[in-house]
Amino acid sequence: MWWGVAAALMANVLYSTGFVLEKRALGSMPAISVREPARLLRLVLGNVQWIGGALALAAGFGAQLVVYRTLPIAAAQGIFVAGLVLLLLLSARLLGERTSGRERLAIGAVLGALVMVVLSLSHDTDTVGSEAPVPMILLVCAPTLAVGTWLYAVAERRARRRHRKPATGVDYGIALGLLYGVSSLAIKGLSGLLTGLLDRPGATLLGVLGSPYPYFLLFTGAFGLVMSQVALQRCRVSLVVPVCTTVSSVFSAVLGTFAFGEALPDDPVRLALRVAGTLLAVSVLLAMPKHDPPEPAGPPPSKTATKELTAREPR
Repeated sequence: MWWGVAAALMANVLYSTGFVLEKRALGSMPAISVREPARLLRLVLGNVQWIGGALALAAGFGAQLVVYRTLPIAAAQGIFVAGLVLLLLLSARLLGERTSGRERLAIGAVLGALVMVVLSLSHDTDTVGSEAPVPMILLVCAPTLAVGTWLYAVAERRARRRHRKPATGVDYGIALGLLYGVSSLAIKGLSGLLTGLLDRPGATLLGVLGSPYPYFLLFTGAFGLVMSQVALQRCRVSLVVPVCTTVSSVFSAVLGTFAFGEALPDDPVRLALRVAGTLLAVSVLLAMPKHDPPEPAGPPPSKTATKELTAREPR
């Protein structure tokens, strides 16, 4: 279990570093759009800093394989969300991003909710599931991908409206969180199938290809890559990523626990902590502001400046 905790902490460092590096790289690029995926890929693949961020994120996915083989999915998600603290520190230090008081309060409440989830875990009673019925995975994941893609399209339409309020990125974060929640379940299922890779490589490979997991990963990887880069360029990483991570974690912890047969706590106190923590995280997410406040207007011109301007006007 301790190997899983260490791998989860390493994944936090890799994810936070990767997102910040990609955000810095995107800040120096021309405006990108999901409507031009080929141009987007050409721009990002030509930037060394972005490639470094992408490699860090890929290594984070690799660390997740270790995590899901040694920790219950709810425990893993609790540790992943705790990594948001590191992301906020890096975004403030390296990107100069600042969050509002309401946003900091909301993020603090999310972290508190995930602490409740972690406290609900028990080393003696929690089990690590490795398999899930394929029909159940399809029933959970396929509609979620459709909803996530639709929500992102709605956010894009709103972004193209004239005279719109500046968006914080919450809508983008929710849509991406649903996609990455499916990705987390796919990684969880894939980690279980890879158990016999060394002993039976051929049979294991056939089992992987015959499952829905690699195809879900291809879909979420391709669409998530394009969609996340547009969201990161337009909005603050210190808000898009926490919202995305919260949605992904709650989705994975709730539905993953059910799909992979990982039992809920028998103790009433632990069960209450897990349910209350999940509900608190969702409630805070729904209450977060969807738009940035307007920029403060400049000071009104002084009387002297107004008189000078009037005197210069042609009569």
